Amino acid sequence: ILVSDSIRSDAQLETKSEQERALIVGLSRAEDLDELEALCESIGLIVVGRSAQLKTRPDPATYVGSGKAQEIALEAQALQADAVIVDDELTNAQQNNLESILGLKVLDRTTLILEIFAQRATTHEGKLQVELAQLNYRASRLIGKGLVLSRITSGVGTRTRGHGESKLEMDRRYIRSRINALRGELDELVKQRALRRRNRERSAVPVVALVGYTNAGKSSLLNRLSGADVYVENLLFATLDAVSRRMVLPDGGEFILVDSVGFISKLPTELVEAFHSTLEEAVLADVLVLVHDAANPEWMEERRVVNHVLSSLGADTQPRIEVLNKWDLVGRDAMPELPGALQVSAHTGEGMEELLQAISATLRTQETSVQVLVPFADYGALHELRSVGRLENEEHLDSGTLVTVAGPVQGIHRVLAKYQLNQATQE
Repeated sequence: ILVSDSIRSDAQLETKSEQERALIVGLSRAEDLDELEALCESIGLIVVGRSAQLKTRPDPATYVGSGKAQEIALEAQALQADAVIVDDELTNAQQNNLESILGLKVLDRTTLILEIFAQRATTHEGKLQVELAQLNYRASRLIGKGLVLSRITSGVGTRTRGHGESKLEMDRRYIRSRINALRGELDELVKQRALRRRNRERSAVPVVALVGYTNAGKSSLLNRLSGADVYVENLLFATLDAVSRRMVLPDGGEFILVDSVGFISKLPTELVEAFHSTLEEAVLADVLVLVHDAANPEWMEERRVVNHVLSSLGADTQPRIEVLNKWDLVGRDAMPELPGALQVSAHTGEGMEELLQAISATLRTQETSVQVLVPFADYGALHELRSVGRLENEEHLDSGTLVTVAGPVQGIHRVLAKYQLNQATQE
């Protein structure tokens, strides 16, 4: 499972068939390494021990300090660890010095998360995004004699190596070329996504996005609400690709429900940049449903991380509904409190009706009510108005159908503009 330093043409990292033993290290309390252990386990590593040291800032040479590094070396040997995983991003100097002292492979948190994403990506776009993030990360770490890329096994061979070109220069040239190619492919996919979004906007159906920390149960919630069959597993980052389903509310209104990649603390900037087009599904939604794992004692810290990421993406102005999921797993003596939040369980179905009602009510706060005369020749407008809102009154006249429709402001106005219909706002 350990990450090798090679890059193949598909940029997937090489893995070993046997599970390997890892010692995890961090500059925090031992209990604060729970998430790092979960990340390791989600990729198949066996965590055999923890080494924690309360330290305000990492040592620039060895991350933990030379004395602590010697202690970790002895501990790793006693535990028969195959690798050491560090709960922060390391500099090249820190990683090289640690590997020299420990005599073991050292991976940092960023490399671990990138490898998880590489294993989880299933769609073409997701795989391209992960590869771009991996290459951007490696590009920033090419130093010296090209130690980060020990070899390139395809795509660049000796026949492409210029006279006198160093190994480092060849690595850099390959990475630049591949990054440019990936960005070109992703730009085309972004255009297709934008076109789909414009078509969705023309249909005037509002969008509701499920957002939250990884493994909070967003995909399970989408499955429960929509009857869909999105892949669900008790793993971090089980879902990477945006999934959308058309939903019908109890009052007949419709909306698009979107589920996408979860957030995590210390999320590598390379991933945020590479997955920006996917994360836009949340940024551009009409309503955000923030899903929290109520059974996790650290859910408040996870909520802080989610709010920080949303703010950094510019998604801090939309109406929000906060949901405490996995309520069926919450003990009576540890019930979390969050004013206004809904208590739901995607597993049992508890709170689903209340959630749909909350979505309906929130969408209505962005509504208007208009009266419009629809000529018989524009009968399609009636169908679209029913799709985007609710026909509260309908009167058949000689010149057409006079209707009063209530629904999302933008959606109704799009339909009226499309058919060039006159409207008068109802007070």
